Amino acid sequence: MSREDVGRAAARWPGRDRVGWAGLFAAGLVVGVETVWLLLKLPAGALVSDLGALVVAGLAGAACLGAARRQPMVRRFWLLLAATMALAMAGRALWTALRLVGEDLPHTLPVGLLFVAGLVTGTAALLCSVTAPRTTVGRVRTLLDGVIVGLALIPVGWMLIFRNVAMADLDEPLRTAGLLYPMFDLMQLTILVAVIGPSRPVWPVLTLLGASLTVRAVGDAAYVSLVAAGTYQPGRLVDVLWPLSYLLIAAATRLGPPRYRADPDEAAESPLPPWWRVALPYLPVGGAIVAVVWASRPDGYIPQPIFIALLALLATLALRQGLAANENLRLVGRLRQLAYMDQLTGLPNRLAFTRRLRAALLGTNRVAVLLLDLDGFKQVNDRFGHTTGDTLLTGLSRRMRRAVGDDGMIARIGGDEFAVLVTGSPPAEPERLAERLLAALQPSPGEELVGVHPSASIGIAEYGPQHISYTDLLRDADIAMYAAKAAGKSAYRRSTPALRESAVSRAELIADLRRAVDEEQLHLEFQPIVDLATGAVRSAEALVRWRHPRLGMLSPARFLPLAEETGLILPIDRWVIKEACRAAATWQDRVPSATVAVNIAAAHLRRPDLIATVTEATAGAGLAPRALTLELTESALIEGSDAVLDRLGQLRELGIRIAIDDFGTGYSSLSYLHRIPATELKIDRSFVSRISDDARAYATVEMVTRLAHAFDLGVVAEGVETERQHDAVAAIGCLQGQGYRYGRPAALAELRTVLAGPARPV
Repeated sequence: MSREDVGRAAARWPGRDRVGWAGLFAAGLVVGVETVWLLLKLPAGALVSDLGALVVAGLAGAACLGAARRQPMVRRFWLLLAATMALAMAGRALWTALRLVGEDLPHTLPVGLLFVAGLVTGTAALLCSVTAPRTTVGRVRTLLDGVIVGLALIPVGWMLIFRNVAMADLDEPLRTAGLLYPMFDLMQLTILVAVIGPSRPVWPVLTLLGASLTVRAVGDAAYVSLVAAGTYQPGRLVDVLWPLSYLLIAAATRLGPPRYRADPDEAAESPLPPWWRVALPYLPVGGAIVAVVWASRPDGYIPQPIFIALLALLATLALRQGLAANENLRLVGRLRQLAYMDQLTGLPNRLAFTRRLRAALLGTNRVAVLLLDLDGFKQVNDRFGHTTGDTLLTGLSRRMRRAVGDDGMIARIGGDEFAVLVTGSPPAEPERLAERLLAALQPSPGEELVGVHPSASIGIAEYGPQHISYTDLLRDADIAMYAAKAAGKSAYRRSTPALRESAVSRAELIADLRRAVDEEQLHLEFQPIVDLATGAVRSAEALVRWRHPRLGMLSPARFLPLAEETGLILPIDRWVIKEACRAAATWQDRVPSATVAVNIAAAHLRRPDLIATVTEATAGAGLAPRALTLELTESALIEGSDAVLDRLGQLRELGIRIAIDDFGTGYSSLSYLHRIPATELKIDRSFVSRISDDARAYATVEMVTRLAHAFDLGVVAEGVETERQHDAVAAIGCLQGQGYRYGRPAALAELRTVLAGPARPV
């Protein structure tokens, strides 16, 4: 119940709320009058103190009943406190009656039973609070902690209070039991500290309840001390402490309900308490040991109350430790489950799979591994969120578990990666198992409409002489899985020597590529871009080549896809921009207006340091920014965010030219032409190569040219190889052309010879 709920309840029953405040005021008035009465030592002080405690206990009980009605979430807590106050009132009434008929301190069995019953209901109320343990085991553990503290304080109390009291004074069991009330109070205080959640906000009601228990413990301790010394007289000022403790309980009823609500799962996963709270019940045990040694006589005799308390303490400690041992066993089981099981799908995890695989390889049966990766699962998370992705994973894991059945062990070894271990005699055929898995992942009727059902690629590897360890087997399955992806996904492939050799070669090429930039194995070639009207070379595109020390000259198609996949494209792009600017600066003396074009990868376009890379390269080479053109593909521009567009705008403000490369092969959307600050379009060679024979290709080039003129963009026709293609693009109105018709990519020295002159057909 929130504060708004409390306000609505008060508005619904305003009379009841006023009665509650009036009761609290009356209880406070009674405590104040009693305090003044006892301070002034007026007549009938004992009767006044008894009646005061009786009245305040009754008012506190009524207030607890009202709180139970207003706060249904903690109704049981308040009802138990109301019962505690009722028992306190009954015990005080019987105490008063017996004392009035002549008994000085009536420690009788009925009185003791009433007070003990109040102790039980009060403890039960603490164990029913919202921050108390949710499980029976947790409540028993908390109760035992309180009992340990209470029993440990008996020897301490004996040493401090009762050591000089003759045993004859304690020969009455009921009188002796009455002297143990301070220990009961401290036991309840210990339970109260234990039930306050270690990582939750403290309910203010529990704070006032702790203050009430503290006041009562002080009152009981003072009473016991005075009784043990034989100096207690009813009507002393100490008698005010009991009604004061009841008054604090009544005041707690006026506070709001707890804001913390117990989580249904918290019974299984409760927060860890701090170390001092775990050690709290055991700290008094050390004091008890010292007290026992101190209280024992030289002949070894231990007073009977201490001996009985010590036996009870040992029994409680044994029970508590047995409970702790049982919890430790459950915790070990839980940790083992967490260590070897995936918490989302309930399948074994990578560690469990690896253990089973290593054990299987020690046997004599055939062993095969299927490695499965969900295709397109990242798009599910990106589009619908990780919650939907987790739900989908859980459902797919159930399907795959049913598909595998008893023919293997399926495990989740990564985010969207699964593995199946196939063994046994005879083992199941891995190919048939892969087919069953692919069939299980097919969308059910209606699911294909949702658009969130991914397919899977499966790699199969069987253990053989070529494998040294389980890691080799997993590597081959991984290679086969990527081959299945390359084959179009939703398929399976078995590992073969050819696949393994290809993967090894690919890994070696990637390793060599990492050293290529530092060891100056890369170099640039330049392909001229000509002015179709005059035939003069006014620009050139820088193309990177790799002079591999073992494989010879490698074309960009051989290594640039690997560079983009591994992130090596970024240092390569930086090197190309820097070297292209330096080369362009050397031909500025021949053709000051000539420019150089450089291709930029999509990954570099998304980096904020692109502007710094470009400005440093142009400034370092002494090249004007207008002499550099950055070529970007349509797909890279379409996938760009607003930050990418802002970055391109800043480059244009610096004077850098922006060209859209391979135009017509991507999205070719008119909407993004309005947003991208481009300066020219480069028509893809696939259209230019068919322009002289295909009317549609001719119309496409013509349309793109008109579109570029409408947007005030330059046009470069790529892939011009024949005279007929040259005539066609020139007739259409393309301003510039590029291709073998004008020159093949060549070194810088050769390019310099054709600058400022007409391009020669080749």
